[in-house]
Amino acid sequence: MLAGLVVVMAAGVGGVALRQRLATGTPRQQPRLTAAATPHLAAGSATTVLAADSAPVVGYAPPTRLERPGGGRELRVCADPNNLPFSNARGEGFENRLAELVARELGATVRYTWWAQRRGFARNTLNARVCDLVMGVPSSYELAWPTRPYYRSTYVFVVRKDRGLRVRSFDDAVLRRPGLRIGVQVIGDDYANTPPAHALARRGLGDHVVGYTVYGDYAQPNPPARVVEAVARGEVDVAVVWGPLAGYFAPRQPVSLELTPVAPQIDPPFLPFVFDIAMATRRGDSTFRGQLERILVARRPAIDSILAEYGVPRVDVGAHATAPDPAPDPAFESALDTAPAPTHDLPPGTAVSLRP
Repeated sequence: MLAGLVVVMAAGVGGVALRQRLATGTPRQQPRLTAAATPHLAAGSATTVLAADSAPVVGYAPPTRLERPGGGRELRVCADPNNLPFSNARGEGFENRLAELVARELGATVRYTWWAQRRGFARNTLNARVCDLVMGVPSSYELAWPTRPYYRSTYVFVVRKDRGLRVRSFDDAVLRRPGLRIGVQVIGDDYANTPPAHALARRGLGDHVVGYTVYGDYAQPNPPARVVEAVARGEVDVAVVWGPLAGYFAPRQPVSLELTPVAPQIDPPFLPFVFDIAMATRRGDSTFRGQLERILVARRPAIDSILAEYGVPRVDVGAHATAPDPAPDPAFESALDTAPAPTHDLPPGTAVSLRP
């Protein structure tokens, strides 16, 4: 899910002065990424990288294609083969499910081009014309042509229920307790920080931060899950995680975890913690994009049902998954259009332990 990585990188957040220290003390080769000017991928994006320099990427193979049985029209989708809850090579992610839904509506079968969401994902897949559709991008993503959003999600605080912690805001006094450890996701060797890292840094809480690389060990299943697992194991007391990741992996832990949406949705002066996620085609592919738009409207209940099945936290619907699209929030949309990018960095020399 490309949306996951961009969201994790955050809107307009560039590299910061973050001194990272690996828990093992061994340097880890990572792609050097340029933060996108739009949300998603993260997760956090949510939560999946959009642009980077030429540093090598370790731990995944070149793209391969999987053609599913059946003849006729093909829906060519680019996706990550190891990135639950979004997608994997076994078709177990919610973006896999959504691709199948779209294919059925088009009378097509899905053909995947697998490419880990690292450097050059859009350039080497969608824009290289090896596929025609990416299932999850920020609605403002500039390297493709997004559809209307099909969900809006949020970062969440993740805690163990048996610890009795109540965290709803970065200003809650509990986060200043001596020795409290706060897990966040970080990206690459150039220290491009995620929204939670910036919010914590602005409040002088850098000493509490434990960083978990978004990439992790790609030889293991679902690398982004490590930060949620860290809460369950007690390595950290609280984590701030892109909602779709937390909503999927939290119920799969051996202890009960509690998820609370981060408040406020925009941390002043402008650091968003909610993001609209869309599908995307190449720019100019108006016929195909129009078909997708019609499917998103006509199959809204089915799409909402899939997202609910995977535990995706939603801030765009009420109690019923079939609720209509919400009216735009003028304050939120205005802030997205006009506010400058945040510049809250961890102070130079701050030591943040980084876990793979």
